[in-house]
Amino acid sequence: MPTLEETRVPERAAKPASAPRRARGAINRSTHPMWFLAPALAILLVFFFLPTVYNFVYAFTDWSGFKAQINPVGFDNVEELAGSGTLFRALRTTVVYAVLVAIFQNVFGFALAVLLERDTWLNRLARVFFLVPVLMSALAVGYIFQALLKPEGSVNKLIGGVTGQPFDYAWLGDTTWTIVVVAAIHGWKWMGLSMLIYLAGLKTIPEDLMEAARIDGASRWRTFWRIRSPLLAPAVTFNVATALLGSMNGFDIVQATTGGGPARTTEILNIFIYRTFGQGLFAQATTMSLILFLLVALMAFPVIYLLRRRERVL
Repeated sequence: MPTLEETRVPERAAKPASAPRRARGAINRSTHPMWFLAPALAILLVFFFLPTVYNFVYAFTDWSGFKAQINPVGFDNVEELAGSGTLFRALRTTVVYAVLVAIFQNVFGFALAVLLERDTWLNRLARVFFLVPVLMSALAVGYIFQALLKPEGSVNKLIGGVTGQPFDYAWLGDTTWTIVVVAAIHGWKWMGLSMLIYLAGLKTIPEDLMEAARIDGASRWRTFWRIRSPLLAPAVTFNVATALLGSMNGFDIVQATTGGGPARTTEILNIFIYRTFGQGLFAQATTMSLILFLLVALMAFPVIYLLRRRERVL
């Protein structure tokens, strides 16, 4: 009759046989979460990659709302747009608008971050207040400022009440300064986001550096510009790049405030594309959107490269 020790030996020998099955199960479980990416990849493919491919295709055809067939025309659309001069004017306006928005957004955001850096209850409340425009619709912001900046709007009435004289300046009707006003509105809407990024950068600066500067006798002003400001280089890179690229794709605020006027002085490329597509000239509009895509790409890489190089130098 077998003893108790002999009956336990087969049980011990049988345990290693189930190990490979557990290992295979572990491999399957580790690869299973990758399937959750499939819906996102499918949406990205349908709504981003395929339209981008078709954009490159239709830009070289005569697609329009007045023809039943679509025929290839090569670079005729580009030559027609370049010959009229309208395309280059829209491109110039777009670049000027993007640079102005980047300046206003970063100046406003940086100033707010410095003013509201201390963690007091009043500063926290002010941060929330300045973040509200970021959450608002761009069209709503544009229509609000359009009503405020009319000749009979609240801004002129406020200025007239302060000065004691009637004031009826057309803020959105000046062919010279309207693009600056619209860019300032765009920068005002997004300055809360820049403020948060600069605040995060200021909070990550080591306190040891500030203490060492105070021990060496450096003033607050010198400490800020010589030590703190260079350490904000990553925040500057992010804010400047996002402001430039975001404003080059802008549409809502310009459409709501001026619609591209007066005299097309604020007609950025997206407004031009919108008007051309509305006229049924689908191929020309697609060509302009392709040019905008290439312009954004050509500006993005040099700007990001220069800002990254500046980070390494600082």
